[in-house]
Amino acid sequence: MTKVGFIGLGIMGFPMSSHLSTKGFDTAIYNRTKETSKKWSDLYKGIIKSSPQDLAKSVNFIIMCVGNDDDVKEILFGKEGIYTHLNPKTILIDHTTTSAELSKEVCAKLKDKNCYYLDAPVSGGQVGAEEGSLTIMVGGDKEAYRNSIDIMNSYAKYIKYMGPSGAGQLTKMVNQIAIAGLLQGLSEAVNFSEKAGLDSEDVFNVISKGAAQSWQMDNRWQTMVRDEFNFGFAVDLMRKDLDIVSDEAKRIKANINVTELVNNFYKQVQKDGGGRLDTSSLIKRIKKLPQN
Repeated sequence: MTKVGFIGLGIMGFPMSSHLSTKGFDTAIYNRTKETSKKWSDLYKGIIKSSPQDLAKSVNFIIMCVGNDDDVKEILFGKEGIYTHLNPKTILIDHTTTSAELSKEVCAKLKDKNCYYLDAPVSGGQVGAEEGSLTIMVGGDKEAYRNSIDIMNSYAKYIKYMGPSGAGQLTKMVNQIAIAGLLQGLSEAVNFSEKAGLDSEDVFNVISKGAAQSWQMDNRWQTMVRDEFNFGFAVDLMRKDLDIVSDEAKRIKANINVTELVNNFYKQVQKDGGGRLDTSSLIKRIKKLPQN
């Protein structure tokens, strides 16, 4: 039987790992907060592991969904890191959004252990994780990717191989660039509609049937109008992602003027205490600005 370990039971990892269990995979879990692991095991079938090392010894696939580059490095190479405890030919599927350079570095080191590393960031947010409808963009060894598809299909609706190590993370950067601009535009549109005295429900029901339609519009305009911002992907995480984009853009000399502007807007939301609000909270900044 395929034995799968999952590290990181956050707002994304908790539901993603639950799909592994309900789809019949022999699942082991590790999370720094033991209470979260206990909550998971009360709901789903699987084994709680006491450390990343303990998990690595017992599985041939490891899935990670943690916070950032430093978290990935700690899990792999830290005091309780898994690197020296990996079984031969283990495939590590990393759903963390990180720099592409980290992906290349880890991939090379795992090759020395006769193991494989796939950078596989996701899109679809908390709802996508809960519904098992995520989109996954994958970089790394193509054969390792093929051998991992059935596992990722348990929580994804669309999976695409993007190229060698780092290609998954670079694709996620493109995704975040597109979303940043969309959310700023949607925030301005909602605010304009309200200032103009229009019925926002009528407005967005109409324009969402035409060229202005987007996932963000379909899923967020109503909550933005109601001043509700507790829906998944947080500003703090978006800032982390956009900083990664900014560093990569400088490296490859790509113009991302609008993205840099929106990243600064998110900094303002953070300074106002909105770091844990979801990314549609950009509108709160607009409403605070002096009106012309």
